[in-house]
Amino acid sequence: MILPKERDSRFITIRRGGTLTDTNHHLLAWWAAACAEHVLPLFEQASPTDQRPRQALELARAWVRGEIPMRQAHQASFAANAAGKGLPDAARFAALAAGQAVAVAHVAAHELGAAAYAIRAARAAAAETEPDAAGQRECLWQREQLPEPIRELVLDDQRRRNALCWSLFNC
Repeated sequence: MILPKERDSRFITIRRGGTLTDTNHHLLAWWAAACAEHVLPLFEQASPTDQRPRQALELARAWVRGEIPMRQAHQASFAANAAGKGLPDAARFAALAAGQAVAVAHVAAHELGAAAYAIRAARAAAAETEPDAAGQRECLWQREQLPEPIRELVLDDQRRRNALCWSLFNC
C-alpha cells in the first residue's frame, strides 16, 4: 500500500478543494515519469516486445503537455501494471513504476508509488550482495531530478509516507 487512508490536501488540486496547483501537479507527473523511465530498461530486457509501460510514460508526458485528458492517461496505468505480471521482480517493479507514474494524472499522490517501485526495481536488479546500495543510489538519483518548485513537497511526502512505501526513502 502506498496511498494513505487520509488524503493530503497538498496533493489534491485546487479545483477539488486542495492546494495543489496545476503547474505543480504537472511537475509531479513529469518527475514520476522520469523515475519510472530510469528503470524501464529492466522491464524492456525481460519483455522487449511489450510497449505498454513505455506507452504509459509517453501518455503521462502527453497529459502534462495537455495533449490528452486525464482519463486516457489513467487508463494506461492499468495496462502498464498488467505488463509486469509473471515477470521477475526487477521487471515487474519497473512496470509498476510506469503504472504509478501515469496514474499521477488521476491522483497526484501516486508520485511516490512511481519512485518507490523504481527503487524496488533497482534493488531487485542488484547483485544479492548490494540491493541496499542500489536502492540508495536510485533514491539519490531521484532526488537530484526533483524540480525545485516541488522539491520540499516531495521530500516531506517521503518522510510522511516512508513506512507505507517499504521504508525506501531513507537516503
